[in-house]
Amino acid sequence: MSAPLLSLRNLSVTFHGDGIQTRAVKGLSLDIAAGETVALVGESGSGKSVSALASLGLLPDNAEQGGGVFWKGAEIDRGDATAMRRLRGNEIGMIFQEPMTSLNPLHTIEKQIGESLRQHQGMSVEAARARTLDLLDRVGIPGAETRLASYPHELSGGQRQRVMIAMALANSPDMLIADEPTTALDVTIEAQILDLLADLKRTEGLSMLFITHDLGVVRQIADRVFVMRHGELVESGGAASLFAAPREAYTHDLIAAQPEGIRRPEPTPGNPLLTAHDIKVHFPIRRGLLRRTTDWIRAVDGVDLELHGARTLGIVGESGSGKSTLARAITKLVDHEGEVAVDGKVVTAKSAARLKEFRRDVQIVFQDPFGALSPRMSVGDIIAEGLVAHDIGTAEERSHAVAKVLQEVRLDPQVASRYPHEFSGGQRQRIAIARALVLRPRVILFDEPTSALDMTVQKTLIQLLQDLQARYGIGYVFISHDIALIASISHEMLVMKDGLVVEQGTAEDIMTNPREDYTRALIAAARRKG
Repeated sequence: MSAPLLSLRNLSVTFHGDGIQTRAVKGLSLDIAAGETVALVGESGSGKSVSALASLGLLPDNAEQGGGVFWKGAEIDRGDATAMRRLRGNEIGMIFQEPMTSLNPLHTIEKQIGESLRQHQGMSVEAARARTLDLLDRVGIPGAETRLASYPHELSGGQRQRVMIAMALANSPDMLIADEPTTALDVTIEAQILDLLADLKRTEGLSMLFITHDLGVVRQIADRVFVMRHGELVESGGAASLFAAPREAYTHDLIAAQPEGIRRPEPTPGNPLLTAHDIKVHFPIRRGLLRRTTDWIRAVDGVDLELHGARTLGIVGESGSGKSTLARAITKLVDHEGEVAVDGKVVTAKSAARLKEFRRDVQIVFQDPFGALSPRMSVGDIIAEGLVAHDIGTAEERSHAVAKVLQEVRLDPQVASRYPHEFSGGQRQRIAIARALVLRPRVILFDEPTSALDMTVQKTLIQLLQDLQARYGIGYVFISHDIALIASISHEMLVMKDGLVVEQGTAEDIMTNPREDYTRALIAAARRKG
């Protein structure tokens, strides 16, 4: 192996705050050679992102950094502002996890990329524009010239991530540090970004430090893997050997947490519990001085579905396919055309009593529990809120119900007095499930409930939901962009694209004999990670 470009030697990072010291990284050492991709893997809180930020001197003021960081054999002097600016701009590029928060919403794409070129290379406006066009074309932005004047909110998630990669490449760095660059992307877009990064590695001779919690991504892109847990390195080695024979139990658990298998068909029990017929949700496009409606966005355009008790219906599709809007229509959170029925009885917003009964029977759990849980309410009050709204039980009975449901989602009932910010992402999602479950609903809709969770936490949460379904006979509608996850837990599946159901059937039928090219593309992207 050639001499390393980047070396970390006994790196340690400690955060100080409110008299408390938190050791985020504990003695990490690693080398990255020219042309090599090293993956730094671990769950949330493992220290992987902090290690990357420490490499570039981007830690906050309350962080204490120890050990050494070396670039091309020389130790980096974090106190030399000029040298650090040159290192970050010219020699190491950084791709952050969420481009929407990393890109300036007030500046066009041309201005943001061009600013880096003018600052670091002194280019004229004309030269910077030409280089920006070349970069956008290289990262696969269609119609690059028409996108120069676009703002970040006018691009899709995949396009924004490509712009971030273009910015990182602007000054021809020797290395890219990519911090969870595909976490928020659909599987087909993720596959395109990974192909792009692999192509850039070949054509530009780039080295990469790739940070992720998703071992399916690591399998595709990494030469070597470093596994971190609680700030410490627990295992490292070549990617192929590590996946074939992990030495540590923690690494084995990470690999085993990848969704796999296809749920086998089971006999359908009786009449459907929940039905939806010809559901349509159209949003008007208004233009002109008088804001007249000139067209419609057909977010959901005539969808039918059935759900039986104790069964899971999976709805899969990419961002913009209409799956989340469909869930909100079914739960009467957006206006819609078409009929929703429980036990054959149609639910309309005109009947307040029927709608109240419906809301007790049909609950929804959202993707982001932190945004869905009130920060001003205790966990106990959040869970009991539905009981109060439906006038169920005395205060003492509600308290008992809250304690019981917390135990059912495997949380200590004593946490009822605490607040949402005191919990991890997985724990907050359990609280959101408890809030839905306390009403003993017959149907629960889950809108991407695991997309932001670590793989081991996701696996544990899925097992919990399956246990609860078996115990209470609840029907689940499970929405995700991850077709491998949907196939592993669902009895029936709907595949959505552009507001329409393009394919439906049992998980086995769809995964083994897909009829549509779109479904085949989703399956192919998922299998690359397997």
